[in-house]
Amino acid sequence: MNVVDHVREMAVAGLHSNVRLLSSMLLTMSTNSTELFSPSQKYQLLVYHADALFHDKEYRNAACKYTMALQQKKSLSKTSKVRPFPGSTTSSPQAQKKGGQTLHSLQNQSLPSEIEVRYKIAECYTILKLDKDAIAVLEGIPTRQRTPKINMMLANLYKKAGQERSAVTSYKEVIRQCPLALDAIIGLLSLSVKGAEVASMAMDVIQSIPNLDWLSVWIKAYAFIHSGDNMRAINTICSLEKKSLLRDNVDLLISLADLYFRAGDTKNSILKFEQAQMLDPYVIKGMDVYGYLLAREGHLEDVEVLGGRLFNISDQHAEPWVISGCHSFYSKRYSRALYLGAKAIQLNSNSVQALLLKGAALRNMVRVQEAIIHFREAMRLAPCRLDCYEGLIDCYLASNSIREAMGMANNVYKTLGANAQTLTILATVCLEDPMTQEKAKTLLDKALAQRPDYIKAVVKKGELLSREQKYEEGIALLRNALANQSDCVLHRMLGDFLVAVNDYQEAMDQYSIALSLDPNDQKSLEGMQKMEKEESPTEATADEDVDDMEGSGEEGDLEGSDSEAAQWADQEQWFGMQ
Repeated sequence: MNVVDHVREMAVAGLHSNVRLLSSMLLTMSTNSTELFSPSQKYQLLVYHADALFHDKEYRNAACKYTMALQQKKSLSKTSKVRPFPGSTTSSPQAQKKGGQTLHSLQNQSLPSEIEVRYKIAECYTILKLDKDAIAVLEGIPTRQRTPKINMMLANLYKKAGQERSAVTSYKEVIRQCPLALDAIIGLLSLSVKGAEVASMAMDVIQSIPNLDWLSVWIKAYAFIHSGDNMRAINTICSLEKKSLLRDNVDLLISLADLYFRAGDTKNSILKFEQAQMLDPYVIKGMDVYGYLLAREGHLEDVEVLGGRLFNISDQHAEPWVISGCHSFYSKRYSRALYLGAKAIQLNSNSVQALLLKGAALRNMVRVQEAIIHFREAMRLAPCRLDCYEGLIDCYLASNSIREAMGMANNVYKTLGANAQTLTILATVCLEDPMTQEKAKTLLDKALAQRPDYIKAVVKKGELLSREQKYEEGIALLRNALANQSDCVLHRMLGDFLVAVNDYQEAMDQYSIALSLDPNDQKSLEGMQKMEKEESPTEATADEDVDDMEGSGEEGDLEGSDSEAAQWADQEQWFGMQ
């Protein structure tokens, strides 16, 4: 057993720091004396050293060493003999031969795989976001020698680069080799491959293995998801989730929660996320959407707790950073939200929620063109998510690009069909142009006919009725919407309408309910304060009395009071009380 065998044993045992130190020493020795190690031994040392660097997350250095190993591999000769390290026990001719085969031939069989080394280089490049280099390395592997994981990495890289045909071919090759590779199946469905075609590729396995009949239904559900048919996807997953063998499956619950979110059903979405959390307290997937919904609903304390809990689970995933960013965004700390969104994207460039967070922060910081770039990237990654289009349309409207906004809204309407959400998006743009007000009204009526409880449609219809000063009709609309749900914006709008018809007492009640749902809702607070001023004429008299006090000789006492208050403020700040 020579020293390289010892390095290999330590590598297999996972003693990475030990491997790194020893292999570094031996590689230096091999540089200073070419007689110490054979080309195959140098190749092994370089691979083991690179593996140790990869484990230490030194990806550039690891890629360099892997590349050097491949170059060393090329210099290997079939007839070369192993040069034993001084002190090796394999120096005799008898030890170097076994059944007419040289020791080198035997050792060559146990050398680190060249294909595995190429895969590792590609993995380094992917982590370093050098996708083109990663593709080039993997394409250098002959097609017949590509393992399922190589084809899977290639498929994901092709998809990210927009090379859809190549991605489809690679995903299909993964499924051909591993028919139950569910992530590869999702990849194919996301590239508009028909569900029936994908199901046929796994049908032999489904029929030959007991208790796999659910898989064809699962494929059908994800086909609906990637075609944008949220309601049929929800019904299909619900039918799966109700089956006894798949009841309480966390992945299905997360998918269902995400679908409810996409369909605009916030209540059921939050309910399913909570159910998934109860089943698996360590679940990370989908929690960024859950955190966003909680923040949007005004539950910032819950968002803070959720973010802290996820950071304790893993700070190497995008989700906890997105959740913390949502807390900052809805606390109106846009610069911090921007930083946290950027950090999340750094960890996962495919995080749609991170791109949306960063885009929204940029938009609110009046950096509209930068925001547009992020919303477009989110739209490319998730073409069936309406909130990506909504963010982009908001940016166009903020920059008075009505024509671009109208074009995008029409595109969404034609692509995803006439449902309550797409109708509302188109109506939102129509409301910006006085010439298309009637069209907006028609679109909103159609949306509410489909889904009377769709909050965004109710809000936009309320805005239109407010412009037309149809307050009684607006009150009826909002009361009907609030009959089966409670929402801060709807209660606040109802308060505004009630003020317009001089029903101040109930208006005050509605503002109070709105603030109880979202204590940070500034508009409800402003509405309540405005009413309090109108109902308290004594305040004006009090102000006049204060004015009369000026020059009355009590001014010095008042100034002293202010000075004393300032001193207390300084002391509070010093002791960290502020």
